[in-house]
Amino acid sequence: MKTHLPKVNLDERKWHLIDADGVVLGRLAVQVADILRGKNKPIFTPHLDAGDFVVVVNAEKVVLTGKKETKKKYMTYSGWKGGEKFTSVAELRARHPEMLIHRAVRGMIPKNRLGRVLLTKLKVYKGKEHPHGAQKPEPLAVAK
Repeated sequence: MKTHLPKVNLDERKWHLIDADGVVLGRLAVQVADILRGKNKPIFTPHLDAGDFVVVVNAEKVVLTGKKETKKKYMTYSGWKGGEKFTSVAELRARHPEMLIHRAVRGMIPKNRLGRVLLTKLKVYKGKEHPHGAQKPEPLAVAK
C-alpha cells in the first residue's frame, strides 16, 4: 500500500487580506494559522507547506476580551541572569501593535523548521495601507 503525497504547486498560492478592526485576537489568530498551514485546502498534509499568504491590516484595532488589556503579560528573556522583561498588552499595543497578532499566530503553528517557514508568509501592518497591492490579495471575512 502506497501513501499518496499531493503535489504542492508554489504558483497556486493565494494572497488573503484580513481587516482586524474589531476582531477578537484569538479568533483571528486561529483562522490565520489555518490558512498559513493550508488546513482549509483538500491537499493538506501535516509535514508539507501547502498554505497561502496572509496580509493583516489594522493590527492596532484588534480586540481582547475581559481584563487581558491590563492583566496579560508577555515575557522576553535575554539569556542573562535576571534578564526577564514583562510587557503588558497595552504597552505592546502602544509600541508594536503588529506583534500582538504575530505572537498569537506563532503560538498556534508548529514549533519546528516548518513553522518558521510558515511565519514568513504572514504580513501584519498597522493602519489600512500595505505594500502588497501587486499580489491582489482577496478580502477574507473573519468571524467576530
